[in-house]
Amino acid sequence: MTKTNYFEQSPALPAPLEKSVFRTVRFNEIDPMGIMWHGHYASFIEDARVALGNSLGIGYQDFYDHGVAIPVRQLHVDYLSPLYYGKTYEIKARLFYSEAARLNCDFTILDESGRVMTRAYSVQLLIDKEQRLLLEWPEFTRPFFRAWKEGTVKIK
Repeated sequence: MTKTNYFEQSPALPAPLEKSVFRTVRFNEIDPMGIMWHGHYASFIEDARVALGNSLGIGYQDFYDHGVAIPVRQLHVDYLSPLYYGKTYEIKARLFYSEAARLNCDFTILDESGRVMTRAYSVQLLIDKEQRLLLEWPEFTRPFFRAWKEGTVKIK
């Protein structure tokens, strides 16, 4: 049985932030069975994660500009139904609030009828230029987290 929430969420914490993107399965992404090869799901998930981070002002470039990298530590995918060539799917990304210096995101890929095709999650850690693990959020992210706690975050 697939979990509907990969991350425990206390009601006392701010609600997850969400962004959707749409992608169409391309010919080069399918396998001999005519379905999307499992390794390409990561690029669908990445598109949603990038769109969410950019819409919040905490995208890859924002971290990079402040000397921080955010490598993926974990990626888990539950393949529920195959994705087919030429079909367009919605990929929803949700970022979960964490006091720890890590980005916890889950993802849902839906077909045009809203049926859940795939569920996934990723965890990203923060490292500095010397590749040392950061245990606290960088200064530039603190206004974002304050606004999230206050419920005033704007998603672009």
